[in-house]
Amino acid sequence: MNTLIPEELAIKKPDSELLKIINSKKFNDRVLFQLNSDFHNIKVIENEIGRFLHYKDTYQAGFINTDFYKGNLPYINYFLISYLLNPKIENILVIGLGSGKLVNDLEFLFNNLKNIDVIDLEENIVNIAQNYFKFKPSEKFNFILQDGITYLRNCHKKYDLIITDVADNDGIDLRFLSKEYFSAVKKCLKKSGIFVSNMCASPDFENSENIFFKEYFSIYKKYFNNNLVFKGNYSDEVYYKAFFNINKRVIDITNIIIFSSCGDLKINYDLSEKISCLNVDINNYLKDLVPNIGSR
Repeated sequence: MNTLIPEELAIKKPDSELLKIINSKKFNDRVLFQLNSDFHNIKVIENEIGRFLHYKDTYQAGFINTDFYKGNLPYINYFLISYLLNPKIENILVIGLGSGKLVNDLEFLFNNLKNIDVIDLEENIVNIAQNYFKFKPSEKFNFILQDGITYLRNCHKKYDLIITDVADNDGIDLRFLSKEYFSAVKKCLKKSGIFVSNMCASPDFENSENIFFKEYFSIYKKYFNNNLVFKGNYSDEVYYKAFFNINKRVIDITNIIIFSSCGDLKINYDLSEKISCLNVDINNYLKDLVPNIGSR
């Protein structure tokens, strides 16, 4: 198997009645843009929930616009915690552009930022982000059309922050959990640089059947002295409420956001006010920190 498939990571079966609500939900999708590229079947769709970028049948990025919540797909807001770990970051690498909002948010947060390199395989993504998601490239933005692992393997730059969000239509390519990948990431980080990755797993971390923590999390601990792990409780709460008007997680899978470093990872809670200028209450996301799980 070359792909980590989210559905296969579930431990508990979903509530059948809540699952019926999800499966029966119909959205009034209006296609704003459609293109078959070399890598993706791309759609930009708009409905009563918001505007979203689709690759095949999967939400890749977009904006929710409901009375309950307005903003980025909520799991992406965990990435903003990087600012609370090191507000003096100068050089950033992001693998995967999406809507581009994260890039603009990072440019707003980091006053010392010199450049933000974005790697993506999709040659149309910058134009789509500009035309449909209000992305504004700045002079600090540098787009590189390339496979993420290929770039890391050949890269000679050193970054303060590397962010990866690499799930595709089927799941997570296991290349992004390989020794080669972690070695390449570490090579491209400064000594105390921060690596942020989005994975998925059952939120039942203590269960011995939790495949992600049983088979893969040990790789993070091998390459990095310190790891902060956030389970996507709050982002799931927002997602299920906004899309389905359900007040609990239905599928036994959640986003797992991991911050890794060979240096210290200390959250400066006093800096959260600046993130609130992005209409994000980061304190709700900080509550999802899992204690005593990530250090060697």
